Amino acid sequence: MMRIFPLALLSVFALSGCGPTGEAPQAALPAPPMASSYGPPKPLVGLDAKRLIARFGEPRLDIRDRTVRKLQFDVSGCVLDTYLYTTARGKEPTGTYIDTRMPDGKDVDPGVCGIN
Repeated sequence: MMRIFPLALLSVFALSGCGPTGEAPQAALPAPPMASSYGPPKPLVGLDAKRLIARFGEPRLDIRDRTVRKLQFDVSGCVLDTYLYTTARGKEPTGTYIDTRMPDGKDVDPGVCGIN
C-alpha cells in the first residue's frame, strides 16, 4: 500500500502542468497589410515567359536555376531583368519582380523605358 502513495503523488505533480496557467490568452496577431499598401502594382508582374517574349522579343539572357528563371531584354535602350518564380506546384513560372536600368548600370524607372 505504501508504494502506491508515492506513485499517486508523482502523478498529481506531473499532471499539474496540464491545466490553465492563470495567464490571460494572447490576442490574435493583426492581419498582414493588403498588397496595395506596398504601393502600386508593378508592371509585368504575373506574366509568364511566353507573354514576356511575345511583348519584348527574344531575351538577351535566359538564365534558369532550380527555383527561378531570369529573362533579360533590351527595351528602348534600357536593360530589363524579369524574375519568374513558380507560385504553385505544376504551374508555369510567372514574373514576380522586375528591374530596369540603363546600359551603364544606373537604375531607372520602368516608365522611362516605356514599360507601364
